[in-house]
Amino acid sequence: MNKARPGSPTTPAGEDARHENHILAIALMCCAVTVFSTVDAAAKYLADDMSVPVLQVIWVRFLFHALLTVLIFGFVFRREVVRSNKPTHQFVRSLLVAVTTGFNFVAIKYLQLDQTVTIFFLTPLLVAALAGPILGEWVGWRRLLAIFTGFIGVLLVTRPGFGGIHWAVLYSFAATITYAFYSIHTRYMAAHDTPEVNLFYTAFAGALLGAPLGLAVWEWPGDALTWGLFLWLGLTGMVGHWLLILSFKYAPAPVVAPFIYVSLLSMIGLGYVVFGDVPTLWTLAGGAVVIGSGLYLLYRERRLSS
Repeated sequence: MNKARPGSPTTPAGEDARHENHILAIALMCCAVTVFSTVDAAAKYLADDMSVPVLQVIWVRFLFHALLTVLIFGFVFRREVVRSNKPTHQFVRSLLVAVTTGFNFVAIKYLQLDQTVTIFFLTPLLVAALAGPILGEWVGWRRLLAIFTGFIGVLLVTRPGFGGIHWAVLYSFAATITYAFYSIHTRYMAAHDTPEVNLFYTAFAGALLGAPLGLAVWEWPGDALTWGLFLWLGLTGMVGHWLLILSFKYAPAPVVAPFIYVSLLSMIGLGYVVFGDVPTLWTLAGGAVVIGSGLYLLYRERRLSS
């Protein structure tokens, strides 16, 4: 991939518009990661409390996502949603998000939600490192310092080395790497395809390639709650990726990626309400640092736009 970014505005009005777009993109990212938290909570509930095979949960998540996308966007936009200018890149994007989800769903079966999401918070650092050489979107030292400070908050939550580390964190780490590349790819494709096309292709690798694995372990649900959670996985997965794609359309990857930290709050809340996971003082302290770094990044954007 190369620097396929639209030209940056140079007039004061253009600069104001650009920073307003950044604020919009940040808001969209915050909404996206909050929606994704509900996806993880539903997946964990299905795998843990309802004993649905993890491979089945992964496949259903993409199958229902793909079906709902075709039903909604296919009906509205019809053939326009399948006309990609770079179909190979779309397949790579779709494959990356499928692999990311697979790794993540295996991890959340064995770990608490706040544990998996904090490991996932390596993503902004990886995106910041990759966006420069791949996209030409370099990070200033203030933003990089704020991102790193947010990650210190993550370390306060996880406290590596204290109480042992579960082997499932390796899956969270693998998901973090693949998600960083997915984020970079999504930003790249924002310059080549419409958000509708990007959304249309997001779920199809997981739906198609995951079919043999999902069907091999398939257990037919016998209650409405399981079917309802299947539908919820697909719906929230689609909505979350739609918001994510729009976010990367309006701002560079290093600007919006750090706001994945916001999901720590929704993960802690869902972990407590759904699974009874009580956050520790370390979790709350780390969350405060994460929020502080996010507020500083938002302040920087507002100051640049004023």
